[in-house]
Amino acid sequence: MLSRSALPLLALDVALGLAAWWAAFWLRFNLDVPPEFARLALVSSPWCALGTAAGLVLRRVDRQVWTYIGLPEFRQLAGGVVLGGLVTAAIVLMLRLPEFPRSVLLLYPLLAFLLMGAARGAWRSFAEQRHQVQGGTPVVIVGTLDEAAGALRALRGSQRWRPVGIVSPLAPERGRTLQDVRVLGSIEDLPEVCESVDARTALVASPPGSEQRRQALLLASESHITLLTLPRPDEWLKAESSGPRRIELEDLLGRAPVALDVAGLAELFSGQVVVVTGAGGSIGSELCRQIARFGVGRLVCIDVSEYAIYQLEQELRQAHPQMHGAYYTANVREYERLHAIVCQHKPAVVFHAAAYKHVPLMEELNEVEALRTNVLGTWNAARAASACGARRFVMISTDKAVNPTNVMGASKRLAELVVQAVAAQEPRTQYVSVRFGNVLGSSGSVVPLFTQQIERGGPVTVTHPEIVRYFMTIPEAAQLVLQAGLMGQSGQIFVLDMGEPVKIVELARMLIRLSGKTEQEVPISYTGLRPGEKLYEELLANDETTEPTPHEKLRIAKTAGPLPDVEAVVRWIADAGALPASDALRQWLKGQVPEYGPR
Repeated sequence: MLSRSALPLLALDVALGLAAWWAAFWLRFNLDVPPEFARLALVSSPWCALGTAAGLVLRRVDRQVWTYIGLPEFRQLAGGVVLGGLVTAAIVLMLRLPEFPRSVLLLYPLLAFLLMGAARGAWRSFAEQRHQVQGGTPVVIVGTLDEAAGALRALRGSQRWRPVGIVSPLAPERGRTLQDVRVLGSIEDLPEVCESVDARTALVASPPGSEQRRQALLLASESHITLLTLPRPDEWLKAESSGPRRIELEDLLGRAPVALDVAGLAELFSGQVVVVTGAGGSIGSELCRQIARFGVGRLVCIDVSEYAIYQLEQELRQAHPQMHGAYYTANVREYERLHAIVCQHKPAVVFHAAAYKHVPLMEELNEVEALRTNVLGTWNAARAASACGARRFVMISTDKAVNPTNVMGASKRLAELVVQAVAAQEPRTQYVSVRFGNVLGSSGSVVPLFTQQIERGGPVTVTHPEIVRYFMTIPEAAQLVLQAGLMGQSGQIFVLDMGEPVKIVELARMLIRLSGKTEQEVPISYTGLRPGEKLYEELLANDETTEPTPHEKLRIAKTAGPLPDVEAVVRWIADAGALPASDALRQWLKGQVPEYGPR
């Protein structure tokens, strides 16, 4: 059914169709239509109008918004014109009009599409010109023509932004024009180009992690140019992500999005009960967000921090009001409490993210706390999962568990071994562990520390100029943990593809530039390696090999060596007391984890 707002545009299309009908006669007779054929054109005009209207309505061309016309709409228009031409031709042929020129039936659709398309193009051009006249912040696009095309589409019709130029890394593209926006130079010319077009903002269209982004950042910070980028695909779903935003560290270190087995994960979580320990932490809370997306029946969130679990409750209640959540303050070191919670809800899957992870803090004065939380807490969670009938148990581990040089890493390696030992004893539950490196923006990580130091004016403290680490974003880490939990077989340890390692000093420099400052304004100082800290992290121990999985970013670590006597491990930690001797604790830990080499 036609809406009232569509009737004027449909009437205009029909009028243009009639003009094309008469133009077809005019061209057929070399610009001089004989009187008898003019009468034929007049008699057949109502049928042309009827056929044209029928074709356009059947193809729903009447629903188009001319201000935002594009190639899909032009293809739709072509279909409507061809269909209208066929209807018109059928009517005219059935009427058997004497000596009707058949060539008019062929010329008419071509001329009709030309006139209707020209009207739409003129309307679109007028609308865009009006927006430009009304103003908008001038912005320079950074990227190749292919990349800039996507950015221009995203800015189409925007009254806030007005593209005034493009800088491209490809020399052959310089001087060319895209959607009436000219390529004014290379990326190295960004400051001069912005000055010439009176723009103080640049929109980076190059993909995350590209060298063009880093180069633009260096130039922009030196010239005080505001650097923007378009939201990532996952951000388009958020109401606040409706247009360009400031560029962030994740955009500079970005990688290809994680491909998830959505169907498999939906089957695993939909309508099921899932428990997450350490739910208030960086990884735990992101796991909860991701799990909630898959229609979980009940999400049971456990954390020792009252404030963290309160924040998570408020967020999930607002984002997923239909989801049934249960929020507990509990310590994984207390088995009876953990067992009671898990058995009350009888989950299908348990994600164990509760852990102490800060290396220097666990290296001195708090060594026994790392053992109690990371080892005993893991043992408690693993056996509670089995006792309460969980089908899967997934422990979050770390790259610091590989050839560990600190207590935290050794405690996580021992936790992996404990999970494997429980897996050998409890065949009803599938136990897996997942290792990954540093997560951007997680609590206790280097990025929030650097950000605070930059806000104070520096210096930014880096332990060593050559120290490197693997990094990934919190959503990427959580998604791969879910994928590993779906794919894993009991006793396996998964290793995530962390990409290329990043020098910490380069990370610091990028954060300084992102703040709009230079290293002269915010200096970097080197403080020396801390106790237990390595120059680089490993994802696999020397005696391990990996084998691929169906997922390109997940591999399985094949471990060697005997599994620990879990009962003996638990007894030693319990008997160690509240303040065991540091040397004795390290010596015992080395006996449990032979690859542990204290520094």
